[in-house]
Amino acid sequence: MKPQLLTFGQDDSRVVVIDGFSQMTGHIRTLAAALAPFPPATTYYPGVRRLITPDDTAAYAYAERLLEDAAPFIGGTFDVDAFDWLETSFSMVTRTAAELTPRQRAPHFDDTDPNHLAVLHYLSPTPGSGTAFFRHRATGIERVTEDNMPILLDAMKREHAEAPQSGYILGSNPFFEQIGQVDAVPDRVTIYQGSLLHSGIIPPDMVLSDDPMTGRLTANLFVRGRAA
Repeated sequence: MKPQLLTFGQDDSRVVVIDGFSQMTGHIRTLAAALAPFPPATTYYPGVRRLITPDDTAAYAYAERLLEDAAPFIGGTFDVDAFDWLETSFSMVTRTAAELTPRQRAPHFDDTDPNHLAVLHYLSPTPGSGTAFFRHRATGIERVTEDNMPILLDAMKREHAEAPQSGYILGSNPFFEQIGQVDAVPDRVTIYQGSLLHSGIIPPDMVLSDDPMTGRLTANLFVRGRAA
């Protein structure tokens, strides 16, 4: 494994990047393919998503191992002594630019709790793809909290009429400034706070497939850090 610690934005938010994490992305894609077809995501995610449960024996074991191996990086970077495993899924982007909802065309956040962490494993060769992080220009918000969330949502509501009406966000636009990015290198894991404004980087020529062997497959794990 080859780890890096990146910091983004005025808040110097920490993002961990670890390359060569599992050395078995082909096997993991096969595990995902065994669970296909995935159902449509029920959240903002622009595609299909399959939750991994203990009944999915092989896939669940992979996720357990991933978190075991990621634990030292989570604890050392985010100053937590332990964490609770919240949810894991295999996810694939399948929506075209024209099919996106307004929420899917803008950066989002997962949770306002600073101890809510995303562990993202890139599993497919998707050149030009990745994850980008943003600052909301009008408010300066990069990391969403319970206190500033109403301010951000109110500002975004006012901006809605002028916001881009189609397409995935790529780089900065009049309302959001990109402050960093992580490229989707196969077998790379990135770990970041879910409260950071972020979005998938989906280039216009990327293959939109619901086949785990050919499309943009990621494993998305969420944990909540805590003191021992």
